[in-house]
Amino acid sequence: MAAKRILLIIGGGIAAYKSIELVRLLRKSGHGVRCVLTRAGEQFVTPLTLAALSENQVYTSLFDLKDEVEMGHIQLSREADLVVVAPATADLLAKMAAGIADDLATTLLLATDKPVLAAPAMNVRMWLHPATRRNVATLRGDGVTVMEPAEGEMACGEYGPGRLPEPEAIFAAIGEALANPPAPSPLSGQPDFAPQSHRPLFGRRILITAGPTHEPIDPVRYIANRSSGKQGFAIAAAAAEAGAEVLLVAGPVPLPTPPGVIRVDVETAREMAAEVAAGLPVDAAIMVAAVADWRAADTSAQKIKKDGSGQVPPLALAENPDILASVAKSPERPPLLVGFAAETNDVIAHAQAKLARKGCDWIVANDVSADPMGGETNRVHIVSTSGVDSWDRIPKDAVARKLMQKIAEELDARVPPARAPLSHD
Repeated sequence: MAAKRILLIIGGGIAAYKSIELVRLLRKSGHGVRCVLTRAGEQFVTPLTLAALSENQVYTSLFDLKDEVEMGHIQLSREADLVVVAPATADLLAKMAAGIADDLATTLLLATDKPVLAAPAMNVRMWLHPATRRNVATLRGDGVTVMEPAEGEMACGEYGPGRLPEPEAIFAAIGEALANPPAPSPLSGQPDFAPQSHRPLFGRRILITAGPTHEPIDPVRYIANRSSGKQGFAIAAAAAEAGAEVLLVAGPVPLPTPPGVIRVDVETAREMAAEVAAGLPVDAAIMVAAVADWRAADTSAQKIKKDGSGQVPPLALAENPDILASVAKSPERPPLLVGFAAETNDVIAHAQAKLARKGCDWIVANDVSADPMGGETNRVHIVSTSGVDSWDRIPKDAVARKLMQKIAEELDARVPPARAPLSHD
């Protein structure tokens, strides 16, 4: 397994000493480990020991000014691939279930957007208490993986379930969690919205492509275009804000993922075509990406060099898959299929021809001759068999919101909302 970043939160209790061996196992396997030690945990293991084994600073206080300057608690909670709580005491589990954030450990657990694995350790009576059982059920319902404790003799002399699983067992559970991460919720990270009745795309599933594609010629050169991806990403953001479950298939652009959007990154047209096919069925597909029409027929495994002869090496081209036309012909064709067309002349005429050729419902056309790709505004024409709807030049996010309203109205007229969650492997 590739090396991952583990945030290990160590609770109080005599079993905390086992966390030392767990750190050693993780580091031996190449994983990076950052340790957070609770105040109770410090009574059983020292920051110095954990720092030496993890080769990283150990964090103990929410109000450490130096730590907040160098790495704030929000960043610490987000940069890990997996958060592990071991030992997870009854007190820690209760605070996690209730959403209490009164120290660094619980604040990190409430702020993280990464999978969480908890390894409980407590007295048998505490583990079997109805309050603990409720808390564990709540956490599992929230998506936290709570291991079953080991059974055996306790430090207090009692016998039963409640012992911290051995470090090897926790290590194996970490490996399983990293290999099989939970599917992200399509609505995870979405901002607060208006009431459901004011979210016109609630229950809809929308697939969007954005950005360019890069078609390699050799290891250092590729065929591409000037698409920035800004309009496609703005549409994805607007769809999520309107309540839709959004899958964004993005070409190589450095834009942040909009809140509430599932993003899949691709490089080539063939990769994009495969991810689009895997993302169906949906209620609407909006093909905003500027897919390269051609690729190199033969990609060189080595950089193509000039030989000093002045002769230009031949570059044979092959046609890329037509993603929009393929979706239009698919048995899983969405009820509403929207294509985009960036034109430099005869914009509406070219868009009307593309509409007929591709078999989609709408073409959103814009003139890029005067305002090149990458700008912050857009003037578009919505071309369909019923006519042309031309909009004034407005910011791209405003185009996106206006388009989402039009799509919501069209979907309401065509098909009732679907409520099943969108997933993507």
